[in-house]
Amino acid sequence: MAFGAGAMISAVAYELVLEAVETAELLRVAFAMALGSATFFTGDLLIGQFGGSKRKSSSGEQVEGSPLAIVLGAALDGVPESIIVGLSIVVTGGASVSFVAATFLSNLPESMAATSGLTSAGWPRSRIRLLWLAVVGVSVLAGALGYALFTSQSASTGALVQGFAAGALLTMLADTMMPEAFQFAGRLVGLFTVAGFIAALAIAGA
Repeated sequence: MAFGAGAMISAVAYELVLEAVETAELLRVAFAMALGSATFFTGDLLIGQFGGSKRKSSSGEQVEGSPLAIVLGAALDGVPESIIVGLSIVVTGGASVSFVAATFLSNLPESMAATSGLTSAGWPRSRIRLLWLAVVGVSVLAGALGYALFTSQSASTGALVQGFAAGALLTMLADTMMPEAFQFAGRLVGLFTVAGFIAALAIAGA
């Protein structure tokens, strides 16, 4: 999870924020980031109240969580990423390889931890598969939405969307992934976070 968090931080910095401030005014991008952060924070808070706060825990604490809340929480994490993939196709004519790679590197350990926790909590495998299928479905729709909505929009609008997603993703990393990683790995988290950042940076420069 620490490695994935580092990869996503790199993608947010170089694929989202840097590109956004080159297109739109810095203050507008900063406002969009703050709005994205507040939106994710509010959504995560509401989902947590319905039992989805431990959706990424590998300890089995999801046993008290609502299945719907866990699905919505996982979707909340994936929607900003998927929208940016759709938007990048509009802007560059193809999905950003480095951003997709960073998303994969961050989502893989997240899903492994969540699956482990759900299994420990007694969820049957069929139910877990349905959960992830639902998340994939929502993410696909979000990607298509990102493509469809911004096909005719200006570059400045796209930059603000990038800022919004960057704020949401950074908040997600700080609120869920990194605390979970530190809980089980301790000080090693710092080393693996930097390793993930370097890996995503290398992919971006390849």
